[in-house]
Amino acid sequence: MNEKILSELTVSGEGKIVFLILDGLGGLPYGERRETELEAAQTPNLNALAKDSICGLLDPLGPGLTPGSGPAHLALFGYDPFQYNVGRGLLSAAGVDYPLDPEDLYARVNFATLDGEGLVTDRRAGRLDTEENRRLAEVLTARVSLPGGIGFRLVTEKEHRALLVLSGKGLSPELAETDPQKTGVFPLAPRALIPEAQKTAGILTEMLGQVRTILAEEKRGNMILLRGYAKHHPFPGFRERYRLSALAISLYPMYRGIARLLGMEVLGEVSTLEEEFAALAANFEGYDFFFLHVKTPDARGEDGDYAGKVKAIEEVDRFIPEVRALNPRVLVVTGDHSTPAALKGHSWHPVPALLYSPACLPDDVSSFGERPCLKGGLGILPMKDLMALALAHAGRLAKFGA
Repeated sequence: MNEKILSELTVSGEGKIVFLILDGLGGLPYGERRETELEAAQTPNLNALAKDSICGLLDPLGPGLTPGSGPAHLALFGYDPFQYNVGRGLLSAAGVDYPLDPEDLYARVNFATLDGEGLVTDRRAGRLDTEENRRLAEVLTARVSLPGGIGFRLVTEKEHRALLVLSGKGLSPELAETDPQKTGVFPLAPRALIPEAQKTAGILTEMLGQVRTILAEEKRGNMILLRGYAKHHPFPGFRERYRLSALAISLYPMYRGIARLLGMEVLGEVSTLEEEFAALAANFEGYDFFFLHVKTPDARGEDGDYAGKVKAIEEVDRFIPEVRALNPRVLVVTGDHSTPAALKGHSWHPVPALLYSPACLPDDVSSFGERPCLKGGLGILPMKDLMALALAHAGRLAKFGA
C-alpha cells in the first residue's frame, strides 16, 4: 500500500482499533508433539476469537529477513521499515523520555558479564535487576570521564537494558556494534564504518576501557555491550497520517519510545499485565487507537524457555474476554516478529495474526496458531499493509477514485 495514498484516503470516524501485540509471538515446532509455543498453549479465548476473525501470517520485512523490534513495530503501524529505519538507541532514549537533541549520540546498552579472560559469558547479566542496573549506571555516570569535552551519561531502562548518551559536536552513529550476539567470544570493537566516524570510535574505545576498569570487581554486569547507535530525527506523526488519537500501553520503555516517536500518547509506566489491560479499559473512551504491548513471550523465547513462553501466551488469553467486552470495531492480535525458543532469538518466520471486526469475512480457521493461520484468509501479508486493513474495517478509509 502506498503510504501517501493511504494517508489521503484516511477519514475520521467512530470505530476504535485495538492492536494487542504479543512480542515475539511466532515460534517453531518443538518437543515430542512438534508444536509451536502458540499451538501448544491452552488458549480457548483466542481460539474462539479466531473463529470470528480473518486470520493469516504477517511478514515483517520480506522473505528471509530477520527484523529487529524497531523495524517490526514501524511495519505494524504502517510505516515502511526500510524508509524509516531507526537505531535502537533512539528508541531507548524516547522510551525513557530523555530530552532528545540532534547533536547527541544514543546507543542501547546491555549490561553483560565477562569471565577473567574477557569472554562474554552472559549477554544480559542474568537479566540484571533494575535497581542493580540503576546502581551501576550511577557509578559509571559519576566516574567515566571522556576527552574533548564529550559528555557521558548512562540511563537505566529496565532489567539489564540501559541507554548510553554521548553529548558533543561531530559524533557519528556509523559504528560497528560491540555486542557479538553470542557467548564464549570477546566483545567487538567499536569500529568506524565511515571515515567520519573514526573520532567517535576512538571515544567509545576509551569509554569502554574505563567501564571495564570501573566494573572489574562486579560479579554480574561487569561490562556493557552497545547496539543501535542513532541520532534524533523527526517522524511523520500517527495522528496526522491516520486521523487517530492513539494511546500506547507497555511495560517496557523501548516500546513506549517507538510510540512516542510516532506521536502517540504514552501511558505512565505500568508494572503488571493486569495493570496493562485495566489501563486499556480505563482509557477506552478517550482514544481511537490502542497499542497494547506484551513483552514476556519474546523474553522467554530469547531465553530458550519453551514452557515459559507457552505460559506467557496463556496468561494473555485470559484477558481476551475483557478486551472483547469493550466492543472495539477492530481487534488485531499478533506479534511484531517470531522468537522461537528453539532458536533463542528473533527469526525471519512470518507471525500469526487475527483481525476481528463486524465487517470482516471470517475464514475457516478455528484455532490460533501458525499452521492454522497459514490457511487463513489474509494469506501471508506484508506487515506494513496491516494498518490499511485495520482502518478499512474500522470504517476509516474512503473510496479510491470515482
